[in-house]
Amino acid sequence: MLVSHETVRRWCAKFGQAYANGLCRRRSRLGDTWHLDEVFIKINGELTYLWRAVEQDGTVLDILVQSRRDTAAARCFFRRLVKVNRSGADGGSIP
Repeated sequence: MLVSHETVRRWCAKFGQAYANGLCRRRSRLGDTWHLDEVFIKINGELTYLWRAVEQDGTVLDILVQSRRDTAAARCFFRRLVKVNRSGADGGSIP
């Protein structure tokens, strides 16, 4: 079977948006409980800190890697995560 680039482009123009809409509908809602997980890892021989935001089902929502332990940066990271994923957040304040 021979398919040209133009055929693929036309197919994407015709069916692409409907396919993308279907994927968005199937995406599961975020859980009510999120955890901020801190892990120490070595990158190129240096100790770094990996902050992960994990929901109740174990899905990793976002990560932050930094060279030093900074609580203010972790709070900023979590606030940004709540702002981006408003559908799973109750809008509560973060200390």
